[in-house]
Amino acid sequence: MENNGAFRIDKDSLGEVKVPADKLWGAQTQRSIENFPIGRDRFVWGRRVIRALGLLKKAAAQANGELGQLAPEKVDLIVKAADEVIEGKLDDQFPLVVWQTGSGTQSNMNANEVIGNRAIQIAGGEIGSKSPVHPNDDVNRGQSSNDTFPTAMHIAAVEEIADNLLPAVARLRDTLLSKGEQYAGVIMVGRTHLQDATPVTLGQVFSGWVTQLDQAMERIQNTFPRILELAIGGTAVGTGLNAHARFGDVVAEKLSAETGKDFVAAENKFAALSAHDGMVDMSSSLRTLAVALYKLANDVRYYAMGPRAGIAELKIPENEPGSSIMPGKINPTQSEAMTMVCTQVFGNDAAVGFAGSQGAFQLNVYKPVMLHNVLESASLLADACRAFNDHCAAGIEPNMKMIDEHLANSLMLVTALNPHIGYEKSAEIALKAYREDKSLKETAAELGYVEPADFDKWVVPEDMTRPLSEDT
Repeated sequence: MENNGAFRIDKDSLGEVKVPADKLWGAQTQRSIENFPIGRDRFVWGRRVIRALGLLKKAAAQANGELGQLAPEKVDLIVKAADEVIEGKLDDQFPLVVWQTGSGTQSNMNANEVIGNRAIQIAGGEIGSKSPVHPNDDVNRGQSSNDTFPTAMHIAAVEEIADNLLPAVARLRDTLLSKGEQYAGVIMVGRTHLQDATPVTLGQVFSGWVTQLDQAMERIQNTFPRILELAIGGTAVGTGLNAHARFGDVVAEKLSAETGKDFVAAENKFAALSAHDGMVDMSSSLRTLAVALYKLANDVRYYAMGPRAGIAELKIPENEPGSSIMPGKINPTQSEAMTMVCTQVFGNDAAVGFAGSQGAFQLNVYKPVMLHNVLESASLLADACRAFNDHCAAGIEPNMKMIDEHLANSLMLVTALNPHIGYEKSAEIALKAYREDKSLKETAAELGYVEPADFDKWVVPEDMTRPLSEDT
């Protein structure tokens, strides 16, 4: 290695490369920077990918040491350097964008080079010398980018979704449950086809949202067994060439101990390298969560529509001015932000699904874009759930004046008369009342179908929010 001003000369199998002298990465990382000036997206969603690569390289070194494939002093140096990657101390040494080789080779080598050079620093050696720790022979020992990058994909996805997304969704779910219990007795107009329908309670409305979130979280959790399966040990094409026979299993054990997640080596490494159906399933479950959140956010903004010329049955927090020209206007901005996030997730899922279909022979080379979209979806949904919870859901209140007014004027209360006078007469009452702008009670009496006292006894909104009792 030679110094050349602000650069040093590093080498790989293609020859010499100028690398900034103050950087820990090497030739292959530098080539990727120069060859892929595409976009600005980096794998920094919660720094999950960098952390995942650090976790993997640490576990791989420990496994190689345990299996007699790597000298103890090298294991110690690699572990120390990898710990710094895991802790975030070397994040600025990971500059690569998403849009690179489809196997993630450059990101894998970025990790190998950074950890190798940092290990050399710790040993008191010279960066770029590849001694006493070599990026390929030592840090990447028993590995290929084809099994390390998909392993990092799964580590990052599991940690992001289990540790960030699901707690955020659960928090919003708990807020909605509490609100539903608080307002369980509030009776309001139900709506189908965006038209008035029979009554519901506000608690029942909240319960629908809660159940959607419960089911969405369950779907996500059901995808974990496949994401917890790791490709490590498959090396280049799934055969395990150049890796110890127990390498994948031991790495998975080390990762489980380090993260608290139940990682296992995939039983079939050929599928683990060439197909990523587990990531497709995970993305699909995130899309389903987005569907539920879109429904929730849309319902809230419609219920809050107004405040005087709309439904206006819910009051939501006044977070910021809503217009640069209309004084005093307040908009449902949290609902708007949430629904925009959901549309982004829908698009991300489409990209993941297509990328997942592109496995060819022994490798799928759409790995980075799949990982990027899954992590972006999970991260955005987590952030949106926290924001919606804190700045909207927690402050939702019923507008009892509008709720009671709408309920009293609802023509669909006539449905309670069906068991007593039949559908046809009930429909006649409702249509006549609507066309002549009269009340149901008044119209029923005019037609001679229902006495006022019977109307009051039969048309009870609260009774309409539940099935008939067994003795009715």
